[in-house]
Amino acid sequence: MEFLTLFFNTLIELSHAMSPYILFGLLFAGILHELVPETLVTKHLGKESIGSVIKSTIFGIPLPVCSCGVIPLATSIKKSGASKGATLSFLISTPITGVDSILATYGMFGWVFTIYRIFTSMIIAMVAGVLANFLDKEVVEEVEVVKSCCSSGSSCSAEKEEEKNFSIVNAIKYAFGTLLGDIAKPLFWGLVIGALITIAIPQNLSDILMEYAWFSYLIAIAIAVPMYVCATASLPIAAALMLSGVSPGAAFVFLTAGPATNTVTIGVVKKMLGTTSLYIYLGTIIVGSLVFGLGLDYIFDTNSIDVKSLIHMDEEVGFIEISSTIVLWGMMLFFLLKPAYKKIIA
Repeated sequence: MEFLTLFFNTLIELSHAMSPYILFGLLFAGILHELVPETLVTKHLGKESIGSVIKSTIFGIPLPVCSCGVIPLATSIKKSGASKGATLSFLISTPITGVDSILATYGMFGWVFTIYRIFTSMIIAMVAGVLANFLDKEVVEEVEVVKSCCSSGSSCSAEKEEEKNFSIVNAIKYAFGTLLGDIAKPLFWGLVIGALITIAIPQNLSDILMEYAWFSYLIAIAIAVPMYVCATASLPIAAALMLSGVSPGAAFVFLTAGPATNTVTIGVVKKMLGTTSLYIYLGTIIVGSLVFGLGLDYIFDTNSIDVKSLIHMDEEVGFIEISSTIVLWGMMLFFLLKPAYKKIIA
């Protein structure tokens, strides 16, 4: 009974933390879908080339969107015709950095760490995108995307050639109908599994990383990959780890892999891009985080990183978080129970 209480409390807390950003990401994706022509996305991001990967990476770097808010955006550009590599690079580069995170990183760790973080996140994202374009040749998801684009009854070419005026109603329908319907199931299981993992993570994380110094990088990876933490929110955690004596490299591993992945994103990537792209996604983030974490310890002097100016973030839950959780769970359950309801009335 105590475990169930802890689980549901953790699930609610995790939902409070993620739901506002997911809803914002959905709305943002819906607006972009109305404003940005699909032909533009296909032209710049649709080719399986290094250029499309670089463009999507650069486009994702400044966006202040976290690892949960990027899901609907990535789903939207994929549906608009972006290649798997471009989608994957956007999915990685966007949550690791953002304008808010870049400024917070500079204020907390200084310019050396900030530049290193931006540069390494771009490298990881571009490597993942290039590998996906060259190694993942599955066409199943591409067919499904074409079908979803052409499901309105008219041809795709006609839709692309037709000039449409911006409609907030259509943006909302696309965001909370099409996109949310596509990711409702992996989103649900991601939240549930994420809550279970959060319960399992020990509170004395810094003590464990210090005790097993040689394995601190692997431990940081094992915890960061399934855990949900936004790029900005991960900064105080990384700073606290360093203040406790954990090496900057091990903290950097957590700071990179944490925002880039979580159980929700993993499930959506598998559904949207397939198993091969999922392996590339996880592999490049894990290997890249470890390599650049070791590089940080080897190249830079620890004194160049200032962790004394630790930023304290407000973690209070307000009306926005509570209402966002209610709305998100209500819509998720609607899409999850909709097939069963249709069977009953059929």
